[in-house]
Amino acid sequence: MPASAFAKILGRRLSATSVAPVAVAFSGGGDSLALLLAARDWGRRRLVVLTVDHGLNPQSAAWTRRCGETAARLGLEFRALAWTGEKPATGLPAAARAARHALLADAAREAGARVILMGHTASDLTESAAMRAEGSTVPDAREWGPSPAWPEGRGVFLFRPMLGLARDDIRDWLRTRGETWIDDPANEDVKYARARARKSSPGGGGGPPRRGGGGGQCDLHGSEKSEADRLRASAGRGSHTDPLHHAAHGPPPPPGEDCWFELPRATPLQILAAACLCAAGTTRPPRGDRLQRLADRLATAETFTATLAGARIEARPDRVLITRDAGELSQDPTPLPPNQPIVWDGRFELTATQPGLTVRPLAGLSRRLPATERAALTRLPAAVRPGLPVIVDQSGAVSCPILAGSGAVRCEVLTMARFDAAIGLVQSEPDM
Repeated sequence: MPASAFAKILGRRLSATSVAPVAVAFSGGGDSLALLLAARDWGRRRLVVLTVDHGLNPQSAAWTRRCGETAARLGLEFRALAWTGEKPATGLPAAARAARHALLADAAREAGARVILMGHTASDLTESAAMRAEGSTVPDAREWGPSPAWPEGRGVFLFRPMLGLARDDIRDWLRTRGETWIDDPANEDVKYARARARKSSPGGGGGPPRRGGGGGQCDLHGSEKSEADRLRASAGRGSHTDPLHHAAHGPPPPPGEDCWFELPRATPLQILAAACLCAAGTTRPPRGDRLQRLADRLATAETFTATLAGARIEARPDRVLITRDAGELSQDPTPLPPNQPIVWDGRFELTATQPGLTVRPLAGLSRRLPATERAALTRLPAAVRPGLPVIVDQSGAVSCPILAGSGAVRCEVLTMARFDAAIGLVQSEPDM
């Protein structure tokens, strides 16, 4: 693993001048150990080492301790994370993967890191191809993409800089440095598809990396920034919604305009999936036959309203409006602990500055809003309004933080930043 080549890969995605730490997912296995050593050799950023104990092997606690000892030997900050609670009887690898991503994302954000380095290799790509040949739907790992955990992974990106290296070559490099690593016996257990694929790929599964769909909520490529810009523009968002543009050339956009999407009816399938996912705030994008049927209907002249994966799709003569399906929202109030960010409905991060506040959907409460907020509400499409958050205080007074602009609750809209990440607009740390 030539240090100069690895440094070049890191430099392509990471900022060499940022003071924020970079997180490293470290299991103690050979791949993640090589990643950790190479990142430390790079030496340009502070590293935070994150190890997840899944609790699936009697030795897992000892492995975590060993990871901590390795981090200490290297002079690096270390955080041990644990997947606790009951484990599922079926689908264990997928559940463990989801839990791992959520734990890593939470820990990275808490440490101030927005990038997590992961030790996937060219051998993992070869194994994924073998798994698909068996009928699995596992995607390829991508070098760069948003964390698949939501909302834990908001603003967090995964970077896999070793996808051009084979596992056997990595281990040879470790041996030259006198390093040893942990071998998890689960990697040899043929009841799991990944282990079967590994056995069928002798020699470390080398070969050039291929671009794949893993690592992002929508499995979208967006590998070229110019293409990502074009896709974002097709979603009805671009320089025409920039606040500075409106300050000079006209009125500002309506409040909360980043909560929904207006698309051309002839929209690429992947962009349609991303818009539905992000407008709905859900965890899985629509795929398969239902998504294709929606696209087929949009390709006609039909006007209609449909729902898909938590999104409401309103097909107009020349455009399609995609919003949250308010009918799926719970009307129960959610408490907002003071000074603790809470993600509500996967779309808004709310931080209360005083106690005694709750949040619920706006539906049914619009008449109780202050007059200025009611006036602002009329500027929004009717389909958007019921799904907005409304804050209720102890006296029963209500206010919508999207419309109020300021008040007892700070509100960050997550929808458009998530969409930018999903379509590949964010290609490196400086793009964030």
